[in-house]
Amino acid sequence: MAATSRYWIVSLPVHASASATWNRLRESISKNSFDTPLYRFTTPDLRVGTLDSLLALSDDLVKSNAFIEGVTHKIRRQIEELEKASGVEVGALTVDGVPIDSYLTRFVWDEGKYPTMSPLREIVDSIHVQVAKIEDDMKVRVAEYSNIRSQLNAINRKQSGSLAVRDISNLVNLEDIVASEHLVTLLAVVPKYSQKEWLSSYETLTTFVVPRSSKKLHEDNEYALNTVTLFRKVADNFRNNAREKGFQAIFNGFSFMLLVAQIREFEYSPEAQESRKQELEKLMQDQESKRSSLLQWCYASYGEVFSSWMHFCAVRVFAESILRYGLPPSFLAVVLAPLVKSEKKVRGILEELCGNVNSSYWKSEDEIGLAGIGGEAEAYPYVSFTINLV
Repeated sequence: MAATSRYWIVSLPVHASASATWNRLRESISKNSFDTPLYRFTTPDLRVGTLDSLLALSDDLVKSNAFIEGVTHKIRRQIEELEKASGVEVGALTVDGVPIDSYLTRFVWDEGKYPTMSPLREIVDSIHVQVAKIEDDMKVRVAEYSNIRSQLNAINRKQSGSLAVRDISNLVNLEDIVASEHLVTLLAVVPKYSQKEWLSSYETLTTFVVPRSSKKLHEDNEYALNTVTLFRKVADNFRNNAREKGFQAIFNGFSFMLLVAQIREFEYSPEAQESRKQELEKLMQDQESKRSSLLQWCYASYGEVFSSWMHFCAVRVFAESILRYGLPPSFLAVVLAPLVKSEKKVRGILEELCGNVNSSYWKSEDEIGLAGIGGEAEAYPYVSFTINLV
């Protein structure tokens, strides 16, 4: 991950030349807030269009930024979840191999992807459509991965849960079961607190129960798994009497499960056990394959969305600077990463460099949100918005 996760993109009005404003800013930051990284944010000469088109675009920029930023964070969180599932630390997030913080601080406009002669609205809409398509694709891919995980989790719960819910096929061996023309072995999951009652009563629940045939095969913290062997012809009678004693039972073919609170069935089948084993192995392989594929897609898509986001920010700072400072375009765009303790000092430096700008003060979108919650937000005589990488 990037060492710094919060950046400001700021534009200042140019009075003499952009280089002069840059030198003054760099000197002032170095003198008064030396621990604040500072970079030029190069924006191309984009098509201005009409004032009405800029005003209409401005109304949508904050909402579009929130959407694009949101998709960026969704993909990042998905990467973290996938890496955590494999016990691996999250790798570096990049754009075409360039770390995202370096991509931001050394941003270069991609003329081939976004021709500068295109109307601003067309560029913004193109970015929005592209990011929305990636978000939709992610939803489908995540749903496929989640479906496999859900199937695997369901199987694992059956194998590791209590005897009341788990698959008991791997707890029963062939020698535990009697299945002949006249005899049948039934399986009973009994609460541990009822185990003594079971042992003292199972032989008397009906006639033709084989004495001392109950054997405890397994137990967990709550239940014990028992067998009982009896004549097949009295299985129904055994079930009914067990129910009267507070047990619920069901008979299906030659075997049934009897419990206090839940009815389950069991039939010993080596073929079924092998089939379940193969199903589990296949699901585990499918899950890892989907996880690896989704992770690879997320890393690539994160870079694509982040690149789109930075191009969007370039359009935004260009449009807002014109609305803020007027025509012809004359502003200096920069990226800063002040520490929290230095933010107030850096704000003062930026305001001082603005001089007398005869227009209303700018409010960044995060401060507008704070104002809506707690009162009037502080305003700045320059364009400013925040980039949160995490």
